[in-house]
Amino acid sequence: MLKLEAAQKILAAAQAHARASKLNPLAIAVLDARGALRSFLMEDDNSLKRGEIAIGKAHAAIAFGMGSRTINKMAKDRPHFVGALPQAVGGPFIPVPGGVLIRTAGGEVVGSVGISGDTSDNDEAAAIAGIKAAGLVADPGSD
Repeated sequence: MLKLEAAQKILAAAQAHARASKLNPLAIAVLDARGALRSFLMEDDNSLKRGEIAIGKAHAAIAFGMGSRTINKMAKDRPHFVGALPQAVGGPFIPVPGGVLIRTAGGEVVGSVGISGDTSDNDEAAAIAGIKAAGLVADPGSD
């Protein structure tokens, strides 16, 4: 189970990484393994729908059981399949890097992080930094 304290630590560390790296303002969503929102942050001067995109990246990862980088590759290889997934999973589904699974050291999925606001690669890097800072394992997927 992803405790609130861990979710807040992930969020704070991801934001600290973003500020240290001088990234654009971010929206950061942390979901538990059920897909429930545990923690959320929308930095000042962010665009209107960044929060929904961050949640969509996190939801894609947790709903499909893989980091959104892998889902992005699937979208290139099988666009019709991935295009139908939002209907199948019943929620927001953004299939681009920036949705990272949160695993325990033993490999159990306990949640996901979705970040939006900068490039997808930078969003993903901030998510990974946050997860590692909480003592958990980041699984962004692979190309």
